[in-house]
Amino acid sequence: MKAPGTHTATEEQQDTDVLTSTEDPCNLVVWNDEVNTFEWVIETLMQVCGYSEEQAEQCSYIIHFRGKYAVKKGSYDELKPMCDAITERGIGATIEVLA
Repeated sequence: MKAPGTHTATEEQQDTDVLTSTEDPCNLVVWNDEVNTFEWVIETLMQVCGYSEEQAEQCSYIIHFRGKYAVKKGSYDELKPMCDAITERGIGATIEVLA
């Protein structure tokens, strides 16, 4: 039996196939943490999502006070590169499928 939270390559591929084949609308969710500064999150949202400084600042406050915030809506294919760019900067982000 494998440890909880571990995946085999086959399982990961299946998960990816299911997510990328969906046409359902998705949210790009950014998560609060105790590591990243407001300035870093704001800069990231401006560069990755194309937000103005004011928009990015508003998003960062919502993320801080609510614990997470859906900063973008779109298809999985549109949001995946943004999610990757955000997580590569050390900020927690996920894509959630809207049902």
